[in-house]
Amino acid sequence: MKAGVLIIDAGNTRVKWAIHDGRKWLSRGAIDTAAVVGSESFGDAMKSFEIDRAVMSNVAGPLVAKAIAGQLHYLAEPILIVSAEAKQCGVVSHYETPAQLGSDRWAALIAAHAAAIDEPRPQLVVMSGTALTVDALTADGNFLGGIIVPGLMLMHHALHRGTAQLPSASGQYQTFPCNTLNAIASGALEACAGAVARMHTHLAARAGVSVHSVGSGGAMTALAPHLPFPVSINDNLVLDGLLVIANASQPTRHS
Repeated sequence: MKAGVLIIDAGNTRVKWAIHDGRKWLSRGAIDTAAVVGSESFGDAMKSFEIDRAVMSNVAGPLVAKAIAGQLHYLAEPILIVSAEAKQCGVVSHYETPAQLGSDRWAALIAAHAAAIDEPRPQLVVMSGTALTVDALTADGNFLGGIIVPGLMLMHHALHRGTAQLPSASGQYQTFPCNTLNAIASGALEACAGAVARMHTHLAARAGVSVHSVGSGGAMTALAPHLPFPVSINDNLVLDGLLVIANASQPTRHS
């Protein structure tokens, strides 16, 4: 069997991984980020696959990166740690300091651009996880910039921690909430949906044509129904982008 490339998306909550053999995805999985440090379970699980290299986006901090690298010490090549660049895989960054952009956002932008290579279009790239990021991408691959706001659960937790009488339990969405739990849940959804909708309006006005929206992240399925436009949900958007980067960085092998 051909050795595959291990793609790792280390986020604040979960470490998602997948293995690609050059033709198809062989396997996917996830582990809680907190479980990676102080345990060999991640590396032990990977030993059941034939892997020759690994590519990783890490926004979970240096301890997580060190733990993963230590558990994959047996690989023939060091892990390629992805960071945002000024230009890569057809995407041009207009961030003032390109490297400050999160590597997961950068990979998601590259995935969105690659998916539309045969039908270029301006795209809104929405990542709804611990934080909500909304990034604007032109049809020709220019990343104009984007916003970061607290995600749904982060808003819930902030209200609970920062106020004396607001509870931490979950509520349900209502157009006109009639109790405190539902008021919190509905407010968080409306705030996030409003942020996304505003960026959609800005990008559509700049582009002068309709905008395609793609979303990813654990809270995207909760957010999408509250947006005034359709969103294509891709739960593995970052992994897809990392694969594009991995293929572009594949060294030429001479026989």
